[in-house]
Amino acid sequence: MKMLVLGGTRFFGVHLVNALLEDGHEVTIATRGRTADPFGSRVERIIVERTNGNAMKEAFRDVWFDVVYDDLAYCSMDVKTALDAIRCGRYVMVSSASVYELCPDIQETAFRPEQKALLWCNRTDVTYDEGKRSAECALVHNYPRQNAVMVRFPFVIGKDDYTERLYFYVRHTVKGIPMYVDNPDSRMSFIGSEDAGRFLASLADKAVTGPVNACCGGTVSVKEILEYVGRKAGAVPRLEDGGEVAPYNGADSYSLNTEKAREAGCSCRELGSWLYGLLDWYMERAEKEAL
Repeated sequence: MKMLVLGGTRFFGVHLVNALLEDGHEVTIATRGRTADPFGSRVERIIVERTNGNAMKEAFRDVWFDVVYDDLAYCSMDVKTALDAIRCGRYVMVSSASVYELCPDIQETAFRPEQKALLWCNRTDVTYDEGKRSAECALVHNYPRQNAVMVRFPFVIGKDDYTERLYFYVRHTVKGIPMYVDNPDSRMSFIGSEDAGRFLASLADKAVTGPVNACCGGTVSVKEILEYVGRKAGAVPRLEDGGEVAPYNGADSYSLNTEKAREAGCSCRELGSWLYGLLDWYMERAEKEAL
């Protein structure tokens, strides 16, 4: 099939493109052209500013794609600039678990974009979570006939995670840097960047539509992460009120129900099967890194 990936040059977008290529699809990536990609001659490239509606219409005039993956839909106007310009059979939008009020075993019905008023906004107008809600609202309200799926990811982690949120906890523990953690007992869902990319790719030929949760099986708490790193590194995490504010602060215990994804034939690895290997890799990195 003919695929378009809006983004695809870093993090789980790279894994998505690689998975699509492995599956034999014809892949085009559309970016601003500022970040190098590792795909060589295996992909076609379109250079475009995706927030510019006129530029998008010019770039995708008279082009059809079987599936469009939108890794960069952060607000309602992002969805509009994409779907007003691109003709496609199926639209796969990367959304987020941040659309929910977090709690254990969240099902997709916990947030219904069709029941929320549509707010046209740009990325800088709203918070991240409200931006993602507006993006979903734009899709269901303004493009109801479009075959589409909205993938709600929790925190995405991996060796290629440029946010370094999980690495924060490892580095601070290994280096003995004080940190302020307000939710050590909160149990949270995660997905690996490789799992995220492969999950998205697997949706190309699936019948599932609407919102779908995607995460690795199981949860883990910040306390468990800190205890594991401290034990392996022979260090004691310095949890202090005056320490650097930890990136997962404010997140309550939550987990995503993935029954809908499993019924559609989409699944991810168990979190425990690879998380601790990632923490080991982070520890090695932190030990080599200067303060």
